[in-house]
Amino acid sequence: MSKFIASAAWPFLARHLYRRRRSRAIARPEGNVYNDPVDFELVLKRLLAEFDGDRIRYAVIGGFALGVLGVPRQTLDLDFLVHRDDLTKLDARLSNLGYKRVFHSENVSQYHHDEGAWGSLDFVHAFRQISLAMLQRAKSYPVFGGTQNVRAVDAEDVIGLKVQALCNDATRSAQERADIERLMAHYGKRLDWARTEEYYTLFGLGEEIKSLKEQFGHAD
Repeated sequence: MSKFIASAAWPFLARHLYRRRRSRAIARPEGNVYNDPVDFELVLKRLLAEFDGDRIRYAVIGGFALGVLGVPRQTLDLDFLVHRDDLTKLDARLSNLGYKRVFHSENVSQYHHDEGAWGSLDFVHAFRQISLAMLQRAKSYPVFGGTQNVRAVDAEDVIGLKVQALCNDATRSAQERADIERLMAHYGKRLDWARTEEYYTLFGLGEEIKSLKEQFGHAD
């Protein structure tokens, strides 16, 4: 299967054309979110109240999900996977909070807020079988010292999205691979390596996952 055909089966994660100033934060599952200048704790609590109020099906992905899953690192924004059937409700709820949609395609939406503390949000639309399965598997995790719960995709699915991202954009390869290896080192043999291997094989990286499994697959 070619990478082009494989990408068509996924929630497309190509580079966004819209460029914006990003703020930085560190996501920790049982601690604070350190930010400058976006108030990630405020934003997430308000967002999740809106999502839950309208039963919007979502899960965090990207850098913030790494922190939720136990491998915190500096992240630049908030990224979500959201069910495509909930996009109309999502847009209405975000508009109520003062966000403006600045980019929209079949696969992704991007929102920006004029007040810096609210930052920018990226949404990947779940409507293909693979991304819908990711959303279905998402689990709830405590954040901000246990004062809030947030849904995040599985570690294997974060890896899958990052494999797609590094294949779609070579400039992101080093960061994506570093994130993947940190997740693999953290989860070791607890990782569903069969699912992870499916993602790598889909993008023609079968030899790479064999090497990674040999390196990380036996750790406790």
